[in-house]
Amino acid sequence: MRATVMNKAGDVAIAHVPDATILHPTDAVIRVTRACICGSDLWPYNDGPNVAGQQMGHEAIGVVEAVGSAVEKIKVGQVVVMPFAFSDGTCLFCEDGLHTACNHGGFFGVGGEIGGAQAEALRVPFADGTLYPLPVGEDDALMPSLLTLSDVMGTGHHAAITSRVRQGGVVAVVGDGAVGLCGVIAAKRLGAEQIIIMGRHQARLDLARAFGATDVVSARGEEAIEQVRSLTQGLGVQSVLECVGHAQAIETSMGIVRKGGAVGRVGVPHYPAIPAAQPMFFGNVTVAGGPAPVRAYIDELLPEVMDGKIEPGRVFDRTVTLDGVPDGYRAMNERSALKVLIRP
Repeated sequence: MRATVMNKAGDVAIAHVPDATILHPTDAVIRVTRACICGSDLWPYNDGPNVAGQQMGHEAIGVVEAVGSAVEKIKVGQVVVMPFAFSDGTCLFCEDGLHTACNHGGFFGVGGEIGGAQAEALRVPFADGTLYPLPVGEDDALMPSLLTLSDVMGTGHHAAITSRVRQGGVVAVVGDGAVGLCGVIAAKRLGAEQIIIMGRHQARLDLARAFGATDVVSARGEEAIEQVRSLTQGLGVQSVLECVGHAQAIETSMGIVRKGGAVGRVGVPHYPAIPAAQPMFFGNVTVAGGPAPVRAYIDELLPEVMDGKIEPGRVFDRTVTLDGVPDGYRAMNERSALKVLIRP
């Protein structure tokens, strides 16, 4: 079968790899009908060491082609969404809704025997605990929004939950990528009154306003902090959704959060430590977040996607076939595309 393989930083290609097959009784194999490129895929694309031969992609919708002998809930022929992490669904952490901490779980598209979703097919470990059946056909018009439930919508929601967004709250979203924009959706649906989007790309900022952002800050560094504080009567914001992961983003987050506030980190951290430890302590600031347990959030978010109450699929601004994936990486890396949808 054909799959996306990263040969080295900056070099993504479509290659023939061994067919996805059942290896364990709890596995399923899905035929991938939708996948996408994630902003986190750009980290190894730009500077990833030891990525040669790594199959890429961790977000997918597909049709179940085969199941192992121990799979009981997932059936051949079902259309399913695949969260970016696989989980057994039975351990203590899964029962607590923290599927990304599953005792037997892991992540797709990170190497080893676990393949990537930017492919024609994929083996899914722990199918019953990982896959979520969808009440639609494989070509339903809602596919783009349903695909976001595999990662970016659930991750934006996790940022909102861990930063304690509340009814009538004051919120800042750091980053105007797909996760940040979904964070705006999440903050809006949780009742935030003021939502400040922090980014620099006009088309994305326009979409953020359509999703519910009330204010825009395009500056960076100290100037950005000053502007946010000016918009909040000098107090800062109650909730910061940090959706980037680089050092300046967390420094900005710590500079704009008010006393007693919270920062929800969902950008994969590329910094050694959280700054401002003393102000954080004396300001009673909560810092939370991590890999989003998106599997736990589908029950809550799916009905609102199905009835059109939220439209996170609008973050996709380019669609490619599998052959177009290398160009999709280049477009996202150059910021000429926000998020690329793949139809293998």
